Amino acid sequence: MRWRQAGTCRDRRPESSLSRLGCSRCRGGLRAGGALRRLRPFFSPASQLGCRLLNLQSGTGPENDAREPRTDDFLCRRKVLITGGLGFIGSNLAQRLVEQGAEVLIVDSLVPDYGGNLANITGFADRLRVNIADLRDRHALRVLLPGRDFIFNLAGQIGHLDSMQDPFTDLDINVVAQLGLLETCRALNPSARIVYASTRQFYGRPDRLPVDETHPLRPVDVNGINKMAGEAYHTLYHQVYGLPTVSLRLTNTYGPRMRIRDARQTFVGIWLRRVLENGDFEVWGGEQRRDLTYVDDVVDAFLAAATTPAAIGQVFNIGGPPSVSLSELAELVVALAGSGRFERKEFPDERKRIDIGDYWADDSRFRAATGWVPRVDLREGLRRSLEYYRANLAAYI
Repeated sequence: MRWRQAGTCRDRRPESSLSRLGCSRCRGGLRAGGALRRLRPFFSPASQLGCRLLNLQSGTGPENDAREPRTDDFLCRRKVLITGGLGFIGSNLAQRLVEQGAEVLIVDSLVPDYGGNLANITGFADRLRVNIADLRDRHALRVLLPGRDFIFNLAGQIGHLDSMQDPFTDLDINVVAQLGLLETCRALNPSARIVYASTRQFYGRPDRLPVDETHPLRPVDVNGINKMAGEAYHTLYHQVYGLPTVSLRLTNTYGPRMRIRDARQTFVGIWLRRVLENGDFEVWGGEQRRDLTYVDDVVDAFLAAATTPAAIGQVFNIGGPPSVSLSELAELVVALAGSGRFERKEFPDERKRIDIGDYWADDSRFRAATGWVPRVDLREGLRRSLEYYRANLAAYI
């Protein structure tokens, strides 16, 4: 099916309708095969019968145990916006939300090579709305943000080498656009709960392991500096204006729907592609240790952050199962795939200058605040990932 952004639309149905895919300029839609595709509203039978509509008018959320995360009932029929929602984590989050009966609006610019992929919502596209818009477009934000109960802010430029080669674009997306979103929320929707996808990257090379939230911040690249600024704005707007924000510093996330075409966004993705094609891949260094988080566990973390009142205004690390060396990880990928090969090589100079060495997170504060724990171990997560890409490889290369 071919998709393109609609130009104009005579349909002025209410913004809360789930009956269409929308564009920010005309509240029209994406057209499929030349005709505006109508999408039926979706609520699961469980959500129709058991949804408890909770009051979100105050910035601190409903009166319940501040450390007790509530997801299924809490999010049922809530109006949720996901920036970067056609990307890796955003699309997995969208799928979970529609399963819980939320009214989901995805906003994504579909900028080439930034990870957005319409294939990521295959199988549930008719249960949500998609708006092709750029977070840097302040006019679009004024249309899209009002009335949303939750905003999962995952839009960003995450390529470390890209940020060094094009620092001003990275600045525009990871700082200026984030400030625009917060300013629009302050003016038009100050009660929306905002969960921001931050990064462990700006810790730099660790002084100690595991790394907790008190570790000094020493970014090693432009992307780290700009992501640090984006997070700081989210915290500032909570402290000064009372916006209910939470920031999650993610580590290496992997799983279905991630970009595997190349290594622009994750080394794990290109490794999976190579072994599925029975090809070779390179491991730079190999001795450095990392923790990896399966995407379903990251989705659980976003939902826990959004639905736990005690998390509001906080910044948290998100980690995963025990750390593993890159050589051990490569061996496991090849063994599980039953194909492919790897070769250890020295770091390319441009990569070595921005590599952080060993890293694994201390995420005990988030676990204590929300009760979240990662449930998928590395072997099982890789197995699920390989199974997904075997069945869908053509959509990702």
